[in-house]
Amino acid sequence: MTNQWIKTFVSYAISTGLWDELDRVYLTNKVLYLIGLDDYEDDREIEGTLPVEIVEKLVEVAIDSGKIKSTAHEKDVLIGQLMDIVTPSPKEVNQQFNKNYETSPEKATDYLYELCKDNDYIKTQAIAKNIEFPYDSEYGTLNITINLSKPEKDPEEIKKAATMKTANYPKCMLCIENEGFSGRIGYPNRFNHRVIRFNLCDEPWAFQYSPYAYYNEHSIFFSAVHRPMSINKETFTRLVHVLDVFPHYFVGSNADLPIVGGSILSHDHYQGGRFHFPIESSPIETSYDILDFPNVSVGTVKWPMSVIRVTSDSKEDVIDAADYILKKWRDYSDLSLEIKAFSDDGTPHHTITPIARRKNGNYEMDLVLRDNNVSDKYPDGIFHPHPEYHHIKKENIGLIEVMGLAILPPRLKEEMEDVKKFLLNQEHSMVDYHKEWAGKIKSTQDITEKDVDEKIEEAIGEVFLHVLEDAGVYKRTQEGQDGFKRFMSTL
Repeated sequence: MTNQWIKTFVSYAISTGLWDELDRVYLTNKVLYLIGLDDYEDDREIEGTLPVEIVEKLVEVAIDSGKIKSTAHEKDVLIGQLMDIVTPSPKEVNQQFNKNYETSPEKATDYLYELCKDNDYIKTQAIAKNIEFPYDSEYGTLNITINLSKPEKDPEEIKKAATMKTANYPKCMLCIENEGFSGRIGYPNRFNHRVIRFNLCDEPWAFQYSPYAYYNEHSIFFSAVHRPMSINKETFTRLVHVLDVFPHYFVGSNADLPIVGGSILSHDHYQGGRFHFPIESSPIETSYDILDFPNVSVGTVKWPMSVIRVTSDSKEDVIDAADYILKKWRDYSDLSLEIKAFSDDGTPHHTITPIARRKNGNYEMDLVLRDNNVSDKYPDGIFHPHPEYHHIKKENIGLIEVMGLAILPPRLKEEMEDVKKFLLNQEHSMVDYHKEWAGKIKSTQDITEKDVDEKIEEAIGEVFLHVLEDAGVYKRTQEGQDGFKRFMSTL
């Protein structure tokens, strides 16, 4: 069977058009080396197999031959090396992308997206393991995901990583230097990674897909220069210009402060894709006129967080209005609601999570107000998931969750099985931090074997809604909404 898998992979490589039949012997020997064999006999091909399935079989052969150990890191490196064989060079990928772009931006992104799925850079099989379900709320249907796609760290590799020297290349996982990088323990290889270069506001930027996509065509736009995240007028300018390059995508940025920011604040980047998030369908609750911007529609959005929507057919007006609102928010305080722009030492606490899209011929930008103050009661953040919800969600609320898509930790899959047993009065090992929550579910409704999964999903969705409300600067109370109106009146 091993010879069959080798031949099948080599034939697939030739079928991509990257190689010729004259390359068969060369490719066969290359694969033999990578999987640790030095013997081969020609055999028949195996029909109806996907490239990912073929590579998985070759990885098993490499483990059996002793070429690699059965650790997540070594298996991942070999997968990357094999998939690199069936991936065009960066030059070829950029040339084909640009050629397709001449027909349409959609054709260009379709090409890159399919390539990244075919060569296993986008981990479609792993992503398929995620648990997803909707939650109907008064703000529309929220999307809930228990993220199971990223592989868990191997204990042996964690030990090795602790003894390794600190490396500064690449500077972070978003740097353009990751393209083709071999990786190391604790840092993924990028043999089969390809990046599209493009000019954004007279700067070199790059475009790629996320390997563990949280939604359809989950894209990352990042500066070719390693520099910190920032939210300013240049951010708004670049966001709307991304829409000019990729008009079929939305694009947004994480905030630029800890607690309310994303996971990588060290590298200036945005996220986008071809996906409609719940926030996009949320209506304007109250409209406002900003006198300096007569060509801009402004309104607050019906959403658990505090969102101002700016819309115009002029991208310059949207940029200027967004910058005006950001500057006002940076300096605004309302101590009656624990909203404080600066610490006594001058540390800033206010920023914005912006989301931009093209809609009905207009540029539309949602500006989500963020505040990263802490207090004795809420040391993790006043406008952060509160402790009573940490058993479900403790991590920062970044761009994706702001828009209504929950990314929940993988531990919940197993933990919810014990919650289920508890609710059905079966023997269980439910962890203590779920007891109060699960007890409330049990005491307030009748639960059967038939509907227990649905009840748990509904309860998780309700927690996520409360988490968004906690992250909202102006609460959905009369007092909170009056405070929001006071801020809007300053505009």
